[in-house]
Amino acid sequence: QVQLVESGGGSVQAGGSLSLSCAASRVTYGTICMAWFRQVPGEEREGVASVNIDGTTDYADSVKGRFTISQDKAKNTLYLQMNSLKPEDTAMYYCAAKSPFKWCSWPITSTDFPYWGQGTQVTVSS
Repeated sequence: QVQLVESGGGSVQAGGSLSLSCAASRVTYGTICMAWFRQVPGEEREGVASVNIDGTTDYADSVKGRFTISQDKAKNTLYLQMNSLKPEDTAMYYCAAKSPFKWCSWPITSTDFPYWGQGTQVTVSS
């Protein structure tokens, strides 16, 4: 089954940038949709951005214009470039993949994603 490993989290001041990566191994043939979610303690996991294999992307309103999701199919790697970070972006960030042949459509919900990474912490200080 698909294995996902995130990296690139850390601490940054407001206004700064971070880039997250998600290395996918044992990628199942037919994987179409991958996404980034984030979660703060006591709250539900929320969708941040999604990308389909054809390159179509969607974003949460709170990150539009600041975050960019992309993928390198040759490297089986998903990215999230985060610019102009705000304290409210502080969360554990997770990458996720849908079951084969399942497309992403916004809004995305965590229950639709069976494959998850372990998460990487992003902390933005004011």
